[in-house]
Amino acid sequence: MKPKPYQIGFENLKETYNTNNFKEGLSTKEAQKRLSENGPNKIETQKTPKWKIFFRQFNNMVIYVLIAATIITLLMRHYSDAIIIFLVVIINAIIGYYQESNASDALDKIKQMLSIEATVYRDGQRKDIPAEDLVVGDTVFLEAGDNVPADLRIIDSDNLRIQESALTGESNSVAKISDQLGENIPLAEQINMAFASTAVTNGSGSGIVVATASDTEIGKISDEVSSVKQRKTPLMQIIDSLGTNVSYFIVAASIVIFIVGLIFDTYSLPVLSLAVVAMMVGAIPEGMPATTSVILAKGVSDMAKKQHTIVKTLPAVETLGSVDVVATDKTGTLTKNEMTITDILMDDKEYQVTGSGYQPVGKIMDGKEPAEISSKLKLLLEAGYQANDTTLLKENDQWIINGEPTDGAFLTLYHKVYPYGHESKYKEVDILPFDSDYRYIGKIVKDDQDNRLLFVKGSPDKLLETAQKQDKNFDYDYWLEKVQQFSAEGKRVIALGYEEAPQNATEVTHDMITDGLNFLGLVAIIDPPREEVIESLRVMRNAGVEVKMITGDNAITAKAIGEKLGLADEIHAITGAQWDELSEDEKIIAADKNQVFARTTPSNKLEIIKALQKNNKVTAMTGDGVNDAPALKRADIGVAMGIKGTDVAKDSADMILTDDNFATMSSAIREGRRIFDNIKKSILYLLPISFSEGLIVAYAILTKQEIPLQPTQLLWINMVSAITIQFALIFEPAEDGIMDRKPRKTGSKLMNRHDVFQMTYVAILIAAVSLIIDIYLNNQGVGEVISSTTMVNTLIIGKIFYLFNIRTPKLALSKELFSNSKLFIFVGLMIVLQLILTYVPFMQDVFSTGAIGLHEWGLAIIAGALVLVVTEIDKLIRLKKSR
Repeated sequence: MKPKPYQIGFENLKETYNTNNFKEGLSTKEAQKRLSENGPNKIETQKTPKWKIFFRQFNNMVIYVLIAATIITLLMRHYSDAIIIFLVVIINAIIGYYQESNASDALDKIKQMLSIEATVYRDGQRKDIPAEDLVVGDTVFLEAGDNVPADLRIIDSDNLRIQESALTGESNSVAKISDQLGENIPLAEQINMAFASTAVTNGSGSGIVVATASDTEIGKISDEVSSVKQRKTPLMQIIDSLGTNVSYFIVAASIVIFIVGLIFDTYSLPVLSLAVVAMMVGAIPEGMPATTSVILAKGVSDMAKKQHTIVKTLPAVETLGSVDVVATDKTGTLTKNEMTITDILMDDKEYQVTGSGYQPVGKIMDGKEPAEISSKLKLLLEAGYQANDTTLLKENDQWIINGEPTDGAFLTLYHKVYPYGHESKYKEVDILPFDSDYRYIGKIVKDDQDNRLLFVKGSPDKLLETAQKQDKNFDYDYWLEKVQQFSAEGKRVIALGYEEAPQNATEVTHDMITDGLNFLGLVAIIDPPREEVIESLRVMRNAGVEVKMITGDNAITAKAIGEKLGLADEIHAITGAQWDELSEDEKIIAADKNQVFARTTPSNKLEIIKALQKNNKVTAMTGDGVNDAPALKRADIGVAMGIKGTDVAKDSADMILTDDNFATMSSAIREGRRIFDNIKKSILYLLPISFSEGLIVAYAILTKQEIPLQPTQLLWINMVSAITIQFALIFEPAEDGIMDRKPRKTGSKLMNRHDVFQMTYVAILIAAVSLIIDIYLNNQGVGEVISSTTMVNTLIIGKIFYLFNIRTPKLALSKELFSNSKLFIFVGLMIVLQLILTYVPFMQDVFSTGAIGLHEWGLAIIAGALVLVVTEIDKLIRLKKSR
């Protein structure tokens, strides 16, 4: 097996990548040859043409039936019917097209992350070339401010540090070395590698190009993003299945009735054909896509206004209501990505520090009282402040740092004691920058009397040794135990020391530090959990939603954070390396069992999401980095952070939290459940009415009577009511205890046995009362136009009364009657439209209607009231049984 680049020693690099002396670089001829063989160093993207997206919307059983109805009516020269039916088809296609084409393309953003230029050695000269022209084997020079143009194996490092958080999830920049590493090193620990799209923050160095274009880590992410197949949302699966099954049933019933009509010679062939078309058009729930889309669109709008959330695809807003598992990045999502000092340990005294993040608000506490700032504590504060090359500043009411997060924590601590803007009495003389080989930073400072001090801040294992050299009585084991204790709590531990420097000292040397220091103490630092997240997680757990933390951090830190957040009663953790050793079946078990996934790669994240989905879990993924993009796209709903999230993450996600507040997730899940409830109510409301229209036409065909309803009248009933009174359901408030329910099971049916029973008897009831009124009016000698107009109004009034039953699980005539005030506005609008349909001459011509009198209106109202009474009696019986 070919070794990984980080496993190759310096002496073998030239041979492996076929290069001469590194400073000589490749020859122009050799570089051109490799470029022609392997292609340019760029990521290709492919987009689906808009016309393909549009025509995909017609691949739907409901649309097939309506297109067939359009063709039949055209052949029979019923042009007005054909035009109206076809308009319904186009409207549904436009709605679907808008939903699908509205999603952005994350691949474009990945492409934009790649560097434009690179500094390389070619023909013995250092020169700038387009990054696209880089080839494997090129020697690339890096310095602070550069974007890494390809994946490089480091061959030379002068305090080189690279920020890789978008790729690995690590908040601190990583110090790079040129040493050979062992086997199976996690991506975040490959410290002798530099990865394309990451940024150099300090120092300089050189590296050999070991991968370009799609072979780079960022390229692999791009390939994963482009190859990820998104699952249909649970709602869309239900609606597609329901629409298809209903359509099959209606088509089958129409064929049977057509054959029966032919056998018994019920009508002439043209009349029979039109009658069957009328039956199909009446029974097909063509208003369902429009209603569903409007309910979802209103949910999207509400989320943007109330929850600081942008939802990019309409179905995504409902998917939240079905979520079983939320898989989330740690850094910047559950935590602030703002390193905060929590503890100070000096001698036998331990202080706690209040406040979190970079905002310099808080106090150093000694138990429950503010601590006395002793001279030694002042020295420790000065050491952390001076041995520092980061700046803290306020921009747009946000406290941010320019530099290292750990250094930023010490600046914030200093300004919790001394106001921001306060000038230290010490002035810089010289600084020794942090170096990964030595793991400390030192600075010589002087005061007004030119007294000079050396302040040092660094890794405890280094400074404890120097303290022991300075003081033979120094209790090394005690301090080492304290370091281990803080580390077990998931905290980063920094040691501080000082030494009086000679009056003539102008330069910090390593000998000045390693010869011995006065030990000041230890400081514990943590990336603090967001306060609001803890309550949000409690609400989600109560609602049966599990939360999994996926992070690039080490397992101890991640587990400690998980315990502080309350992810579960007992936290189980697994690392990316352990995950890679598992079989596919074992991964499914591990994804379910563990709450913390540490040291993960982008591929691990994607595999975890897939494993959860294979276990029939509806999964949400939240994240902010490029490394989250494949998992964000694969998840049933991907959620990106709007402020700190990368453009790639935002474009891969279905939803963006504009305030980066994970706590919004619990509110969003509640809203998703409310939306699903209202969509279900809408469908259970729509189907019985549609079926009742089909039953009326079927009855007329089988009994050889005149068809009481025209296709255009049936479309009016289905579509116009769907975009008026049915819209009232989008404003229905959430039901009591909505967040005490467990998530819906994946694959569960929309309707239970009682829903089907109610849908059946309501359809029969509405059809029966409408036919009885029609027969009654015909016996009274009323004309065909008045009779059909009365039937249209009977069906609409029946829908209005039935709406009051279906909108709430409680009794209609209770305090719930006024919980949705907008309901009465939509009912009023529907009544106005019915008056226009009935009395305006133009509408009478198009829809074959006529003016009816108070007698006919009275019959329609009695029929509607009967529907409400029967359905409310059924509800009353069910409520008594449930009690």
